[in-house]
Amino acid sequence: MTQPSVTLNSLEAYLRLTSMREQVVTGNMANIDTPGYHTRDIDFSTELNRFLDAGSGDATVGATQQLHPASYEVASLLQRPDGNNVDLDREGTLLAELQLQHEMGVQLIKDRFHMILTAINGGGQ
Repeated sequence: MTQPSVTLNSLEAYLRLTSMREQVVTGNMANIDTPGYHTRDIDFSTELNRFLDAGSGDATVGATQQLHPASYEVASLLQRPDGNNVDLDREGTLLAELQLQHEMGVQLIKDRFHMILTAINGGGQ
């Protein structure tokens, strides 16, 4: 079994998608008192797979600029009488999860650069 190669562009796309989803979630939180506002989200795994399947995860400079994830209205949330369906608990949990994902992505990039520096310096010899 082979491991899929993870390029820096793939990791950059991962971080950009995480950041974009954070913006959607914080936008939901900001609109908690807006009558008629409906919660929005980004399908993170579908958008990341779409980017990787398109071959954009290669070393092409600026490949992550091709990321334009579509947001959608989240169904099946309870709607208040004013038509708003933002659930602050759900958004807070998502935001915490996204922060962990972002930290993991940053750590993976740091590890990649550490490996590159080790190779440049002769592997510690």
